[in-house]
Amino acid sequence: MNGSRPPENIPPQAPSAQGTGVSGWIDRRIPVITAFRREYIDFPMPRNLNGLWNFGAILCAVLVVMLASGVFLAMNYTPTVADAFMSVEMIERQVPGGWMLRAIHVTGASLFMAALYIHLFRGLYYGSYKQPREILWLSGLGLMLMVMVTAFAGYVLPWGQMSYWGADVAGKAMGAIPVIGPTLEHVMEGSDQLGDIFIHRFFVLHFLLAFAIVAVVGLHVAALHVPGPNNPTGTPLPARENVPFHPYYTTKDLTGLVLFALVFVALAFLWPGLLSEPENYRPANPMHTPADIEPEWYFLPFYGMLQSVPSKFGGLVASGGAVLILFAVPWLDRSPIRSARFRPLCRVGLLGLVAAFVLMGLVGRHHAAGGWMTVGRLATLYYFSYFLVLLPLCARREMRGSGA
Repeated sequence: MNGSRPPENIPPQAPSAQGTGVSGWIDRRIPVITAFRREYIDFPMPRNLNGLWNFGAILCAVLVVMLASGVFLAMNYTPTVADAFMSVEMIERQVPGGWMLRAIHVTGASLFMAALYIHLFRGLYYGSYKQPREILWLSGLGLMLMVMVTAFAGYVLPWGQMSYWGADVAGKAMGAIPVIGPTLEHVMEGSDQLGDIFIHRFFVLHFLLAFAIVAVVGLHVAALHVPGPNNPTGTPLPARENVPFHPYYTTKDLTGLVLFALVFVALAFLWPGLLSEPENYRPANPMHTPADIEPEWYFLPFYGMLQSVPSKFGGLVASGGAVLILFAVPWLDRSPIRSARFRPLCRVGLLGLVAAFVLMGLVGRHHAAGGWMTVGRLATLYYFSYFLVLLPLCARREMRGSGA
């Protein structure tokens, strides 16, 4: 014995399993390529997924576009009351390609929220929140909350008339919370009036949340890959009914992305006025209140709830509760049947929920004036009744019918 250590008992890796060359050398030490192939190329997918499943890939693509354009805009933006509006004007008029990137960013915000609502509807319709996908559902709702806060912060940054007065309405609504409201309002605004501290805080919040969203997306995707995706029938398919993610769903997702990109380009460059508020092209003026203060279209349903309830605090509870109640859906709906395809009553109720959501948006658009106030209250009542009454009753009936 010469005192040397015996060779470690490590079985050699087959070159065919992990490749050769530089990629194989890396993969034998950190198997990222193998993991990528397993999770994104060979990953088994149900063969019956319809077009609603495209919106996950669409959301990821739009997120990348929003991050890229947002970083460029942040490089040329000045987060002060005196310069914020003029810096946005400078981006559009003087920075090469600035007008195009801002158009992409503004359009991307609206279409991201539209795709997010469709993605949420698909989860509700096909029961993608049920066991064992509760973490997938909860992480998706967490992402939605983060996106909504990020979108509101981004809406404030141009510091136009609607930006200023929208922030003012949000601050006063937060201040209406009993006991802690004034403190929260002061933390949000940073001083007794909307000024440099407020806009700087929201700029930092907007920028940091955008990258935090990427991390939570990673968690969301991991929560999908552990139990596997749901499918329109709501029941697991036999292994022979699965197909690999590539090339079947890569080509399907690319087709959906191309169609979505056509809509994106048309709205960004041909009809930009559909998604922009003319009043926000005027600099913020605390001395002049616009005739109609309203948020972006994707917040209008919650704004309609806020206005439909007589109490300011009650309206805030209703609009916030409309999002928070979604977190309880996996426990409100205990039915063994997942897909609304096989739940006639829930299918009709869910379509009514969509109608109520649209009606609440129209109520917000018309500021709950006249008959719209009654419509808003009825739509709000139905919205909460669907989750608190209809879903549990349907679940109880279906559990009894299945003998569970």
